[in-house]
Amino acid sequence: MKLAIFDLDNTLIAGDSDHAWGEFLVGRGLVDKVSYQATNDQFYADYCAGCLDIIAYSEFVFGFLAQHELNTLQALHHEFMTEVIRPIMLSKAQTLIEQHRRVGDRLLIITATNRFITEPIAQAFGIPELLATDPEYINGKYTGKVLGVPCYKEGKITRFQAWLVQQTDQFDDIYFYSDSHNDLPLLKQVNQPIVVNPDAILADYATQAGWPIIDLRD
Repeated sequence: MKLAIFDLDNTLIAGDSDHAWGEFLVGRGLVDKVSYQATNDQFYADYCAGCLDIIAYSEFVFGFLAQHELNTLQALHHEFMTEVIRPIMLSKAQTLIEQHRRVGDRLLIITATNRFITEPIAQAFGIPELLATDPEYINGKYTGKVLGVPCYKEGKITRFQAWLVQQTDQFDDIYFYSDSHNDLPLLKQVNQPIVVNPDAILADYATQAGWPIIDLRD
């Protein structure tokens, strides 16, 4: 059996869902426009530069989750999906997913973005299996803390290996589709790395390594 792993942000969607969630909250007037937007933008710049403090960023994002009841958060996320995410879900990405599905490949999304944001997006793509940075959730409420290992850089390998040992399937080929140099650790681990609309650092590495580079933008 084969396994197709997909990064999410800027791979299956034409944008970053984590950063977009922050912009959505700012646009709704639910957080301080000046300070929250500046912090959100700085964290995204750090991510692009490969120097993100994933714990600090996650706790920044989770702070809003901890301040609100789950039903309120779910209603906001429904609006976020409709207004922000669905318009940037890439049709070529959906076609690629369906190609893997038709031949019986297992499908998995691995993303640094947290599960609250990404689980409904994965479901919209029809991918039931997801590894993401997990927010701690106790007694029906988010605590604002990270649960377990964040799914970022080498953490993606840790989380993926833990997932693998729980599977009964044996995978002859493992594909991993990603746009980001932050995913180089996992890209180097699989036997079928495929680069999607890459950033400059990943594009250079992929070219030197002879990895396939594909375009999923509409």
